Amino acid sequence: MSRINLLSFEVANLIAAGEVVDRPASAIKEMIENSIDAGARHITVEIQNGGITFMRISDDGCGMEPEDLPLAVKRHATSKISTAEDLDGICTLGFRGEALAAISAVADVRIISKTHDAEIGAELEVSYGETLGLMERGCSNGTTIIVENLFANVPARRKFLKRDVTETTAVCANVERIALSHPEIAFRLICDGQIKLETAGDGKLMSAIYAVFGRDFANRLIEVKSEYDGITVSGYIGRSDNVKSNRNYENFYINNRYIKSRTASAAIEQAYTSYMPSEKFPVCVLSLSLNPTRVDVNVHPAKLEVKFSNEKPIFEAVYYAVRQALEENTTRPEIVVQKSNAIRMSDAFAPVERQQSLKARQITIDTPPAPVKPTTPGEEKPYAVESKAQTANEEKVPPIVIEQQIKVIEQAAQYDVHALASNPEFQRLERILEERNGKRHTSFEEPDDVQTANGTVTSIAHTVHEPTPVLKDTVKEEKPRTPHYRIVGEAFNSYVIVEVGEKMLIIDKHAAHERIIFEELKANMYSSDVPSQLLMIPVDIMLMSDEVSALEEYHRELEAVGFEFSCQRNSVSIYSLPMGIEPEAVGDMFTVIADRIKNGTGSVDVTRNIVFEKALYQASCKAAIKAGREYPAEHQKWVVDKLMQLPDITFCPHGRPVAMEMSKKNIDRQFERT
Repeated sequence: MSRINLLSFEVANLIAAGEVVDRPASAIKEMIENSIDAGARHITVEIQNGGITFMRISDDGCGMEPEDLPLAVKRHATSKISTAEDLDGICTLGFRGEALAAISAVADVRIISKTHDAEIGAELEVSYGETLGLMERGCSNGTTIIVENLFANVPARRKFLKRDVTETTAVCANVERIALSHPEIAFRLICDGQIKLETAGDGKLMSAIYAVFGRDFANRLIEVKSEYDGITVSGYIGRSDNVKSNRNYENFYINNRYIKSRTASAAIEQAYTSYMPSEKFPVCVLSLSLNPTRVDVNVHPAKLEVKFSNEKPIFEAVYYAVRQALEENTTRPEIVVQKSNAIRMSDAFAPVERQQSLKARQITIDTPPAPVKPTTPGEEKPYAVESKAQTANEEKVPPIVIEQQIKVIEQAAQYDVHALASNPEFQRLERILEERNGKRHTSFEEPDDVQTANGTVTSIAHTVHEPTPVLKDTVKEEKPRTPHYRIVGEAFNSYVIVEVGEKMLIIDKHAAHERIIFEELKANMYSSDVPSQLLMIPVDIMLMSDEVSALEEYHRELEAVGFEFSCQRNSVSIYSLPMGIEPEAVGDMFTVIADRIKNGTGSVDVTRNIVFEKALYQASCKAAIKAGREYPAEHQKWVVDKLMQLPDITFCPHGRPVAMEMSKKNIDRQFERT
């Protein structure tokens, strides 16, 4: 007796429906994609009870002829493709011809459609796979699909649906993703009678992002526009102060199709190395345009996963586009003051509690400020020109204290000899020791004279080393000259307050110095080839056979960055390493390289650069001046000078802001001067 049963059409249709439609959100997604393929410019989505009891999608697309409506709910009936060759270059969102058939098999469905040249439309009614009738109907141009009582004929599947609010959230997420991929289409989403989303349809991606995520999110984005190896990458990425604790805000689109890609996710996350905390994830809305023959979208029923003919160009296109945008960004985080915190002095009558508080903090406006008393050891010295009395008092300081101060400056500038030689405080302390000991502490060329922010001529000359970007075939423009600024003072021995133009900057001196050192070290690393160091005893690493094959495939690239190795069946023997990498770390590094190459989530040179950069920003953190400690005012001047000459230094290698700004207009608003 045969054990193999030939399933009926009804049962086979239910199984196929489960692959395409597993919840209301997936049904909405399939129907919206059909509307987009029909050339719609306005799409309205309406649901009730999470879409379980009612869904309606209306568009103004091309519509369908009456005789095509019964075919539209048949399996594998589509207008998108006709031959097997068409699968090699799919340019539409839908192509399988299964969406309407799957939905109509598990719900009550009505399809109302009219073409633009027809005088009257038609309506098709289908109930759980059975066609009930086709009739004429007056309607507007386009198509409207009404779906009711989803999974009513499959109770076992319906019980696995979530609560209405959860299903509503899933529908909103799908509509938002599609709206971001087509800013030229005006979307409207109505949930239980309330408008949840409405986009302008003006063709501007920023308008769609504003509608989906809000103003605060949109204001903290960086535009991305790049082309690499025939792949165009465009869209927006979040600044370093706009990151999340998960990957939910990573939105990638291939030829206007929302996808989930490990390759693209790995590329953007590695590009953010030294621009955000390690435990955070970037946000993005990135669209990749490439030849359809280079990507296969016919991999998964939900069409969320795609397969690339070559993962490497995809990774590098995303990585270099994002990295370039981050390096060129000069926007600093803005200090936001809540309006509710401002005290409105114009109130005619204040509450009793507030009157008592104001009495306790009365300020006599007519009283002139008290004179500034001379600074004494242990007190913070304000940023000002040294007086002769102060100089005489400082020359009484014991030589050992001066030597300790010189040592501090030398340690802080150990990665920049020019900055050390041009440090005015260093020069002054050297002259004191020279007068006392008859010799110089060390020897440097005399610096040039330049004018400081307050107009005083001071001996200072330091060389700004432009960091060489990681990007290939990319040359940065020369940095603008240092803008005029004034150092107002320092708070808590940590934050330098600077007035520049119509803005006030609050600079974290440790974070700023850390990033300056890091950029100069990185520039030195990329300015020449990294030499190799030969190992006396080779390092053997056990790997999987597919990982060994990946390393063999990229043997030449690995040798180009300083590795020499040989491969066995399940192991690799390494004979030399790039200078700067510890032998103890090469095992983990090679394992990471092999895994990223195998999975298409990295490349040899990018992984090498990331490992180097992590080592560099650990070193720069240790070498930078420390917050909470008092340093000479001239050192503040040097850090601020560097920061002004390198406006793209906005975040430290650990992802913390280097400086935050507040405009004069915003300050005036807080004090109600506007």
